[in-house]
Amino acid sequence: MATSQTRKAVILSAALAVVMLLATAPCANAQTSETLLNDVAGEFQDVVYPLEDGGLQLRLDCLSLKETEARRDVLLVHGLTYSSHVFDVPYKDYSLARYLARHGFRVWRIDIAGYGRSERPDDGFVVTADYAAQNICAALTRICELMNVETVDLLGWSWGTITTGVAASRRPELIGRHVLYAPVFNGLGVQTIADDYYHSTWEHAAEDFQKDETGAIRLDIVEQSVVDAFCSNCWRYDGDDSPNGGRREVCRAESVVLLDLEKLSRPTLVVCGDKDPYMDMPQIRKSLDKTPQGSKLVVIPGAAHCAMIEKPFYHEFQQSVLDFLTAEEQSVKKDR
Repeated sequence: MATSQTRKAVILSAALAVVMLLATAPCANAQTSETLLNDVAGEFQDVVYPLEDGGLQLRLDCLSLKETEARRDVLLVHGLTYSSHVFDVPYKDYSLARYLARHGFRVWRIDIAGYGRSERPDDGFVVTADYAAQNICAALTRICELMNVETVDLLGWSWGTITTGVAASRRPELIGRHVLYAPVFNGLGVQTIADDYYHSTWEHAAEDFQKDETGAIRLDIVEQSVVDAFCSNCWRYDGDDSPNGGRREVCRAESVVLLDLEKLSRPTLVVCGDKDPYMDMPQIRKSLDKTPQGSKLVVIPGAAHCAMIEKPFYHEFQQSVLDFLTAEEQSVKKDR
C-alpha cells in the first residue's frame, strides 16, 4: 500500500484530471464517431457499434486512423476490475490501442457486461469467464459481419486471458492470432467473495503499479501523469464497482486450472513481465510446450502486471505485440 502522502497526491491529481476529462469528453452514441482525448491533430476516429448479447447492450467501439485503409482487425479484452479504457491511456504514446491503429489495425474494444459503458446484469456473480466469453464471441461475430472479414486477432489482459481463452476454444474459426498478456493459468488462492459487485477505490486502481519498499509508487517505472490518467479513467468509466463473478472464480485454490493452453488452436503469444506477482513463472516458461505451432513467448525483464504502461518497458511490449500480430505479413514480404 502507498504512503498517506502519496495516496493523497494520487487522489488529488486524479480527481483534477477527472474534472478536465469530463469537461472535454462528448457523449458516446451508437454508430457515431467520437472525439478522442489527447488527439489534438484529429488523427483518429472512434466509432461505436451497437452490440446486444444476453439481453444487454454492450459497448463495442473501433479505433482507427482517419482516411487510412486498415489492413486487419484486433479485439482487445480487459481484465477483472476495469474496462476497455485501460488500453488507451491518454498520455504521450502509451496507448496500445493508438499504437496498433497507427500500424494499420482497426482496434476494437469491448466492455464485458457490467463493466464500463455496457449495461449491467442485476447479479454480478453471473459475469463469469464463460459469460464473458459469450460476449467476446458475439463481438467477434459482429466484427466479422461489419468488416466482411473471416477472422479477427484477439488480445486479452489478465482475467481477459481466461475469458479470451474460453472464447478461442469455442470459436477458433473466428480468430486469427491470439495474444495472452499477463496470463492467469490457475487460481490465485482461496478467498471468500460475499458481494456480487466489487467496490473499487482509488488505491485499488493504482494497486498493480510497482512500489518501493515503503509502498510508494515507483515513479521511475510509471510516470505520475500515467498514474493520474489511468486512475482518472477508472473512476470516469467504471465508477466504484464491477461484477464479482470473475473474482469469485479466480479466488480459488492454486490447483484449479483457469486457462488451459492445450485447448487453444490458433498461434498464441504469451507476453508478461518477470516481476508480475500474479505470474507463475515456471509455468509461464513451459507455456510453449502446450501452445500451437507458430506460438511465441516473450518475458520482459523488470516489467510487472502493467508492462504496457511502464516507462522502461512499454515500447518493448508494444513492439512484441505488433511483431507477433504481423508475423505472417513479414514472412510474405521476405518470401517475395
